[in-house]
Amino acid sequence: MKAVLCKAFGPAETLVLEEVANLEPKKTEVVLDVHAAGVNFPDSLIIEGKYQFKPPFPFSPGGEAAGVISAVGEKVSQFKVGDRVMALTGWGSFAEQVAVPAYNVLPMPPSMDFTTAAAFSMTYGTSMHALKQRGNLQAGETLLVLGASGGVGLAAVEIGKAMGATVIAAASSAEKLAVAKAAGADHLINYSEQSLKDELKTLTKGQGVDVIYDPVGGPLFEEAFRSIAWNGRMLVIGFASGEIPALPANLPLLKGAALIGVFWGAFAQRQPQDNVANFQQLFAWYGEGKLRPLVSQTFPLEKAGDAIDTLAKRKAVGKVVVTTR
Repeated sequence: MKAVLCKAFGPAETLVLEEVANLEPKKTEVVLDVHAAGVNFPDSLIIEGKYQFKPPFPFSPGGEAAGVISAVGEKVSQFKVGDRVMALTGWGSFAEQVAVPAYNVLPMPPSMDFTTAAAFSMTYGTSMHALKQRGNLQAGETLLVLGASGGVGLAAVEIGKAMGATVIAAASSAEKLAVAKAAGADHLINYSEQSLKDELKTLTKGQGVDVIYDPVGGPLFEEAFRSIAWNGRMLVIGFASGEIPALPANLPLLKGAALIGVFWGAFAQRQPQDNVANFQQLFAWYGEGKLRPLVSQTFPLEKAGDAIDTLAKRKAVGKVVVTTR
């Protein structure tokens, strides 16, 4: 099989496509013939040695995949060869095959295609966990989504609307905000042209935002927190801006507010039943047409480095997907 390999930490252009041996599953694994793999911000970090996990060399990046099971480990009973599934892999998905523990695999809804499935699990899984378990978002509350045109941002907009919140989408251009509006955002803020603080004060009538969803980090982090409501919750998703912000500790005290970390991958492993319940709800909303994953670009396997680069440089709207077939 062919696989995109990282042989030493470095930028995306150092990745190489090579022929490697076909995979055999361990006792609790399945082997997936990959049809499509989602591209996510951690892919740009893992190949440069900046992520929480550092796989042994050589490894393939790619944290999520969709495809057909081609082999099943002897202790796996819930899946069989031929099943159409999506999987959280951590790494390894930018290849024609990936081996993955069965507990990280979910059956695909019958109406979902492989490209959509590859764009679904990480963004919607992250945003659902963030807004439900971590943010405890309630119907009637106000949700601010920063970086609202990216993969996780758009998922947060759609899920926030499905949960009954009023959604304020913030992004850096009119083009990006148009995408967020199409996803259901009630209000739009272009923070390259408008004051985030002033707009939020107007939109919330001075009450502040109940839940803030931030996958970006950087200078807007503190400005957003200063606009949080009493008992508000700020969700730390990631740092797509490349800057990990600091927050004066007196601000949560004065606001009676909470700063909450979100790590969906660990949640999925530690609380698998809750994660499955989340996806059952997500698949129901997908079937009702409330969730419409936006895949803006696809790249063939040999261009996986370009796909990572496109996302890392924040040139993407919605999701980017690598296809193998």
